Amino acid sequence: MSFSTLSFSLLGGVLPALFWLWFWLREDRLHPEPRRLIILSFLLGMAAVLVAVPMEQSLCGRIMGNSGTGCAMELPLTGKVFAIIVGLSVIEEVLKFAASYFGALRRRDNDEPIDSLIYLITVALGFAALENTLFLAGAIKTGGIIAGFDIGVLRFIGATLLHVVSSGALGFFLALGFYQRGKIRKVDAAVGVLAAILLHTLFNLFILNNEASGLHLFSVFAFVWLAVVLLLIGFEKVKQFKG
Repeated sequence: MSFSTLSFSLLGGVLPALFWLWFWLREDRLHPEPRRLIILSFLLGMAAVLVAVPMEQSLCGRIMGNSGTGCAMELPLTGKVFAIIVGLSVIEEVLKFAASYFGALRRRDNDEPIDSLIYLITVALGFAALENTLFLAGAIKTGGIIAGFDIGVLRFIGATLLHVVSSGALGFFLALGFYQRGKIRKVDAAVGVLAAILLHTLFNLFILNNEASGLHLFSVFAFVWLAVVLLLIGFEKVKQFKG
């Protein structure tokens, strides 16, 4: 990979993620999180991609019966394609949760309900930053800067916010259980993980269906921003939680 391709890919992958991080951190301006934990969570989110990629390749290889290089999600929606979509969602959402747990959620600084939303979204944006960088590198290498730009725009309003919304849903359920006892908190966490996986799966199915309809960009934009609006409402609700 050339230096210019790597540079454009990093800029196109990381800078948009940092913009969204700035946007979401503004939701907790009264009690901002420690900068070191925000940075750590973002980096752990990026590191989670390095774990996810070989796991996803192995999953696809097992399902498709090949060496792990064929992981295309395409119509028709066969049982194997559906299994891949669900499997990828499980891997990514569980890894993002694990990264947020070891990065921030188990620490004393996680001391109010909204913190779970902030840390999970930060991890999600770190994950999206490196994932987008890899996608951009492939697009630029095969189709040039224009192809990379097109992919970057789609992922800026699509896949990046998907990660935010799915992880934010988990963060919301963790916030619901913040002041509850151990067993209830575990139930809320489990429901949150399932909600994140479900959202991720539905989004990928939605993308797959709309790629064949010619309304891909508009539909993705509308679907994701509806989810973002709901997440913003969730933030406002969480701010009202009291012990």
